[in-house]
Amino acid sequence: MADVLPRYGSATLADVLPSVLAALGAPLSEAAPAFGLPPARAAVVLLVDGLGSELLRAHAADAPVLAGLADAGPLTVGFPSTTPISLTSLGTGLPPGAHGTLGLKFRVDGELLDALGWSSGRRDLREKLVPERVQPEPTALERAEAAGVAVRSVSPREFATSGLTRSGLRGGEYRGTVALGDVVAEVLAGVGAGRMNAGRMNAGRVNTAGVGATPGPALVYAYLADLDKVGHVYGPGTPAWRWQLRQIDALAGMLLDALPPGTLLAVTGDHGMITVDEPVDADTRPELTDGVALLGGDPRARHVYTRPGATGDVLAAWRAALGDDAAVVTRDEAVAQGWFGPTEDRVLDRIGDVVAAMRGTAAVIRSEAEPHLSSFPGQHGSFTSAEQLVPLLVAPPA
Repeated sequence: MADVLPRYGSATLADVLPSVLAALGAPLSEAAPAFGLPPARAAVVLLVDGLGSELLRAHAADAPVLAGLADAGPLTVGFPSTTPISLTSLGTGLPPGAHGTLGLKFRVDGELLDALGWSSGRRDLREKLVPERVQPEPTALERAEAAGVAVRSVSPREFATSGLTRSGLRGGEYRGTVALGDVVAEVLAGVGAGRMNAGRMNAGRVNTAGVGATPGPALVYAYLADLDKVGHVYGPGTPAWRWQLRQIDALAGMLLDALPPGTLLAVTGDHGMITVDEPVDADTRPELTDGVALLGGDPRARHVYTRPGATGDVLAAWRAALGDDAAVVTRDEAVAQGWFGPTEDRVLDRIGDVVAAMRGTAAVIRSEAEPHLSSFPGQHGSFTSAEQLVPLLVAPPA
């Protein structure tokens, strides 16, 4: 697995929504979009958590619908290649260094923020961790809505008011889902196909309230979480993972059959995944915690926040302990090498004093502090092509 640095500004996940909105006639800027997508009346962007390009290519027989679509990618997702960072890049159209969500866990005002649960463990920091303050830039969804696009997000109900949604995906109407069936129903309703499809089904079993033709351009963003969940628990490419991929492929086929004329479908992922081999446990290796005030990130991409005056010693210790299994650099080196894209001064303190990007199948786990996360064979977050590259599968308007 070769390392792939994110191609910020040309072919990353952050370029997807601006390109889709340009296809709808509602460009977010005067700059040419990264992808020349065909003009459309409506668009559906389907984000499959954990759908990496290499995994899809290796298991194309399990996903004939997806594998048969034209791929405008592969895209790079940014660093770290982890869900909170990627979803915020997608939602804002910005690289991590601009939107400031920089890790699964990263430092904000001196405390680690868990970006998935949006918590720090301290009640007195809630005011400082208000999502709209942590990520204040307008999202692409907000800007699209302001430009007259009917915007709908279709995602699990429990994420409707989550910190991550409020931070990077706010804007438009949120439609909470409980299973694949209502994902399809809500997507179709969002592009004005609900009444047509409800007529093909048993009366009374499909909620068509508020459904009808959308008069202007419409954008539906839909999120599927389960491929990533199965990959973490069982490992990518395992039988359970492949069966889950088959379900997603069937859903994509249903959408293609039912989308109304003039609708563009774009399917992408937020990262790929690798299977970890012989992880290093920081909680049992004192040399990895000496001089460390906070240890953030995730097993494949660690932010190491050092005690005053200890950065040099910590850098040397991590390099010695991990050797060729990681690229270990200082904050300044990571920023200078473009790991996070153009980086705003306001977010520099969120980056570790030392940053470790794992190579191959290595990982730095925390068996005591992060027992659940550390137990997963499937992980992601670093620069390998298996983690960085995701497809952009496009079905043009019929």
